[in-house]
Amino acid sequence: MKIGVLTGGGDCPGLNAVIRAIVKTASLKYGCRVTGIEEGFEGLKTPVKTRLLTPWTIRGILPIGGTILGTTSGRKPQQIKKLAGDGKPINFSKVVKENMEMLELSCLISIGGDGTMGIAKSLHDDGIPIIGVPKTIDNDIPGTDRTFGFQTAVNTATEALDKLHTTAESHHRVIVVEVMGRYGGWIALEAGISGGADVILIPEIPFQIEHICKTIIKRYEQGSRFSIVIVAEGAKAAGGSRSVIQANKGRSVERLGGIGNQVGEAIAGMTDMDVRVTVLGHLQRGGSPTPFDRLLATRFGAEAVNLVAQKRFGEMVCLRGNEIKSIPLAKATRKVKCVPSHGALVKTAEGLGISFGRD
Repeated sequence: MKIGVLTGGGDCPGLNAVIRAIVKTASLKYGCRVTGIEEGFEGLKTPVKTRLLTPWTIRGILPIGGTILGTTSGRKPQQIKKLAGDGKPINFSKVVKENMEMLELSCLISIGGDGTMGIAKSLHDDGIPIIGVPKTIDNDIPGTDRTFGFQTAVNTATEALDKLHTTAESHHRVIVVEVMGRYGGWIALEAGISGGADVILIPEIPFQIEHICKTIIKRYEQGSRFSIVIVAEGAKAAGGSRSVIQANKGRSVERLGGIGNQVGEAIAGMTDMDVRVTVLGHLQRGGSPTPFDRLLATRFGAEAVNLVAQKRFGEMVCLRGNEIKSIPLAKATRKVKCVPSHGALVKTAEGLGISFGRD
């Protein structure tokens, strides 16, 4: 058996750990060969972009961020099925089948986020044997308690809050920190609690700027002459809309961003305090994965190969509690996993006096 593996969507720490686990498990446990598909699903177009992966060629990649196979992002499942590089309609599933036969691939392991899982499901529906491995720093894929890459991103955001605390206190400033997460507030919530933020703004809880300013002013009057506000890129004011840098058009999904500056300007205007805004951006995607993410990624990769050996195609590996299990791809692509607006983590934060900008 010869297995194809690819990484799609945005990069994140832990992708190389998955590739390593797939190659080592396939080779050492099952005697299978592994072919790496470069540039995500783009590498399965004609001409194909591939490389041979062996235990020798993947040495040393466990702690390295990013992906040795390269990746593409910003595509919707229906777009990659219909469009070639020149924009003309194609039957993408047919192209994939033909190129898999040419490469002598028995199946594919697709590592990616919600968009990549959507493409994987679509290809599986068209008869292509495929297994999904969930990754995203956003932690928003349903059916799995955690995605690898998320913990590393939370660590990065938390370390940033730790450093910003000292400069905020020294200069008596309000510092607004914008983090990634798209339509989920997981990074902002967990980093905000871990990093001692005073205000956490997430997409699941529309905020009122007046309530944020009351919190900041109250802290000032009580002697805390600085405040830290962490805001998820998908957060929005009550009755307002998300801040978008690039609209959803053509072959690109919408790019969120700018809410940090909007919140910062509003706070400065309503409190007359000195406000600074920091956008962490792609810092959250880079760097070496944490031990947790390395371990989770390794477990996911090994289990994906086990599913291949059992011919349980059309499934995605997942974490449930501390157990690695699997679910149908159809269940992993239904909707985004959001933060429960009245869930345990939110209640914990509110009990600590953290404001979400709501009544």
